[in-house]
Amino acid sequence: MRISTQSFYGSALAAMLDQQAVLSRTQVQVATGKRVNTPADDPIAAVHILELERTQLETDQFGKNGEIVRSRLNLEEQALADAGTVLQRVRELALQAANTATMSDTDRRSVATEIVQRRQELADIANRQDAVGEYLFSGFSGLTKPFALSSTGSAVYAGDQGSRLLQVGASQRVADGHSGFDVFMQVSRGNGTFATGSAPTNSGTGVIDNGSVVNKAAWVPGDYSLTFVSSSNWQVVDAASAVVASGTYTAGTSIAFNGIQVTVAGSPAAGDRFAITGPSSEDIFTTLDTLASSLQQTAAAPADKARLQTALGGVLQQIDQGADHLLGIRAEVGSRLSMLDGAESMRENLKVDIAGSLANLRDLDYAEAMTRMNQQLVGLQAAQQSYIKIAQLSLFNYL
Repeated sequence: MRISTQSFYGSALAAMLDQQAVLSRTQVQVATGKRVNTPADDPIAAVHILELERTQLETDQFGKNGEIVRSRLNLEEQALADAGTVLQRVRELALQAANTATMSDTDRRSVATEIVQRRQELADIANRQDAVGEYLFSGFSGLTKPFALSSTGSAVYAGDQGSRLLQVGASQRVADGHSGFDVFMQVSRGNGTFATGSAPTNSGTGVIDNGSVVNKAAWVPGDYSLTFVSSSNWQVVDAASAVVASGTYTAGTSIAFNGIQVTVAGSPAAGDRFAITGPSSEDIFTTLDTLASSLQQTAAAPADKARLQTALGGVLQQIDQGADHLLGIRAEVGSRLSMLDGAESMRENLKVDIAGSLANLRDLDYAEAMTRMNQQLVGLQAAQQSYIKIAQLSLFNYL
């Protein structure tokens, strides 16, 4: 069989180029430290590597999301703590003002002035922003200032009731805060079941307490009116003016009906009326506004002092409700921070597992690679030398 010179040269050159290509791939592997640099190196492993790298990038993004959530929750927790401090100071002022024996109208008005300032301080806390300028308590409307105080002292909420969820794990989402509506606007009134108050037209010295629930199953939610038909007889009517209960009044003795009881102290006059309202909510700013307004009223007459004591008793109860409400929100924030810690721990464990899997699939065994590269280099050199020797075989060399 005849082999042409051109075919011989072509075959020899192709063989050497194949040897060089194999050696070049090995050299790239040694230089990069990776066994798989292109899908051609190991198609099946390359697919698994791409999947692991995608999971690795997702895990890194989940970590960034977790840091964003943690930052906002830490800021919210501090804001809630500061709001609780404001309420504690307001409570101290309310207790001080409730001492009608030692506090004059002028003194109470001075206290009211500080309470107005505290109300503004609370509004400033509710309008705090995070590091990128978004408001903490605006819900989804992060760029909208959530609270504004009207000229009457009431608060207007401009945000929404949403709460953003950020993904911090493959199947885990955590809210990055609470809306201002949930934090500051939704505080249960009174003792959480009902609230009490006195009519502004009362002329006696009767003072009603905040009441309590005796039998929750017997309680019928609604608005009731406790009216003294005389200085010694009372009756309770519902919103339809139907008499629910009646009896003889004894100062300091409980008045019970529909599973609840209230106590009236002092000497109510005939026609005096006390409201007992069903479950509802009140914003914290209104509570402080009510307190400031009550302290600015003149309380020289016994009847005025009685109405003031009833109002202050209700406000103190409402301040306690607000403080407990903020503590409940803080507990939720703490729970979310704990969830972030757990998610971070799982991400770190996942990163270790991914790194191990990637190392098994992608990383190079240097000892094996160096041995293989030396063998391939020797093979290439041998092929080159053989080509040189064979290429010189010609009869003309011997003539």
